[in-house]
Amino acid sequence: MFIPDVLPSAMPLNTMTLLNPFQANGPSPAMTSESVGSLPQVSAAAKLANPAALRHHPYEDVQALLTGTLFVAFGVVMFGNAGLLTGGTAGLALLIHYATGWNFGLVLILVNLPFYALAWRRMGGAFTLKTMLAVALLAALANVLPKLISLGVLSLPFTAVMGGLLMGVGILMLFRHRASLGGFNVLALHLQDRLGWRAGHVQMGLDALIVLASFAVVDWQHVAMSVLGAVMLNQTLATNHRKGRYVPLQFLQAKSAYSP
Repeated sequence: MFIPDVLPSAMPLNTMTLLNPFQANGPSPAMTSESVGSLPQVSAAAKLANPAALRHHPYEDVQALLTGTLFVAFGVVMFGNAGLLTGGTAGLALLIHYATGWNFGLVLILVNLPFYALAWRRMGGAFTLKTMLAVALLAALANVLPKLISLGVLSLPFTAVMGGLLMGVGILMLFRHRASLGGFNVLALHLQDRLGWRAGHVQMGLDALIVLASFAVVDWQHVAMSVLGAVMLNQTLATNHRKGRYVPLQFLQAKSAYSP
């Protein structure tokens, strides 16, 4: 049942009753504004007292890893089909793939190896293991998807925008479940936690270096579209992944209400 934030002035708060649509015997007992306002605080306080209730279940982490890496892999396949590059270690792997012809998935795994030690030391074992799994899934999916779908001819601007958005949303899923795609993602998350820098902005700066290096293997039109794709990806992260922004309001109210 929807209860408006602003109640009609003709109906005093201390006499208003809240109707239960599932109650067969009529309205529930009257509730004052104080008791109405306290309900979410009690629930929030209980959750604050039990942090385990807020953690993702293992099956939720598995779902996020599969979905997130699938989104990123689809974006990578779109970029590879159009000859575009992205940032991060995935972009570095694409750059090496274009220059040498080596398998993208294998290169992706290899370039991420040096970053796992930082991930383990700074972000914890669970984060590192989930990140290693996500990188392995991305490497596998990037090799399998071209055998399952045929993209044909793609417009460069559309590929840059759509592929960048897909990769940004996929990485965002991984971030929310305390995982990443290794490499620059690990470094971006570490700097956000340590220095308060937005992960998306850090990633954008690192991605710019990768895109600049791409002048050695692709023409300026593809570089320009790659920059557009990097902007779409990282703006998705910068807009939707800010530290502390998504703590529910009632949690903050409850914390204030129950603080000594």
